[in-house]
Amino acid sequence: MLEHGGRLRVAARQYGVAEAHWLDLSTGIAPWSFVIPAIDSRAWARLPETDDGLEAAACAYYDAPEVLPVPGSQSAIQLLPRLRRLGKVGVLSPCYAEHAEAWRRGGHLVREIREAEVDYYLDSLDVLVLVNPNNPTGLLVPPEKLLEWHARLSQRGGWLVVDEAFMDHTVAYSVSSYTHRTGLIVLRSFGKFFGLAGARLGFALAEPKLLRLLAEQVGPWAVGGPVRAVGQACLEDRESQALQRARCALASERLAQLLTHFGLQPQGGCALFQWLITEHAAQLHGFLAARSILVRLFAHNSSLRFGLPSNDADFERLAAALSAYRQGATLLETP
Repeated sequence: MLEHGGRLRVAARQYGVAEAHWLDLSTGIAPWSFVIPAIDSRAWARLPETDDGLEAAACAYYDAPEVLPVPGSQSAIQLLPRLRRLGKVGVLSPCYAEHAEAWRRGGHLVREIREAEVDYYLDSLDVLVLVNPNNPTGLLVPPEKLLEWHARLSQRGGWLVVDEAFMDHTVAYSVSSYTHRTGLIVLRSFGKFFGLAGARLGFALAEPKLLRLLAEQVGPWAVGGPVRAVGQACLEDRESQALQRARCALASERLAQLLTHFGLQPQGGCALFQWLITEHAAQLHGFLAARSILVRLFAHNSSLRFGLPSNDADFERLAAALSAYRQGATLLETP
């Protein structure tokens, strides 16, 4: 299993501090969860059915011609490599590590490439995979560029797989409305924007034939009735969606300003996190963890991802910790 953020219990055991006393900023999940609607008891007692309105609500929300609900977009990430014969796959990196891992496990030849290298390698690839906006860098690739890449791939029967897990705040960059085109596959996460990661719900957007093949891999009744009910209610709640977008944007900007104030200007991010490259990433991660503040460490490129604090008290707690860190660093630098 690859390492991910959100492993609060591991940190609690390591540092001997109860979970309740931690400030967990290690994920890219909105810290405000949508209100769970009342769920009909029959949703618990019966097998789920696909004519309950969830697919229609998702098509409307994502502006997509057709969708397939899956038990978290992670499941689609792991299953998509099964739907192609072995080939060459490019993964725009650094990004969510499960993408490259899934294609490697499927037997494909995987090359991790930078955005500036895509045009050079594209005509030798069978599949190009990217996260947009990217996790953890926040890089946004314009839809015009994505559709150009897709056109080049599709001429040879190739795929463009776009993971739009963090796209809910920047929908103008989404290519979900083009997923009727052969070989264009978009993955959407439900839990991050709606603050309900425990629901384990996601959506694959693609042409009908490919979605049928993916559905066969996912299997029947993959998304339970109660989760389907929650998903539909949240996807149709436009008022709460507007509130969520506004408060995430404000919190993300406030977080960027706070980090910059203490000499830790982010190099990237989006409405759900900020990303910082520093040669002292491991040191800062440990310093914060010793104060029961958990952030996501990427050791391979010495960077940190900060999720959103949810209220003034959390921002003040983070500010106090960063101030103490900066004071300590200043003392070390003083001759």
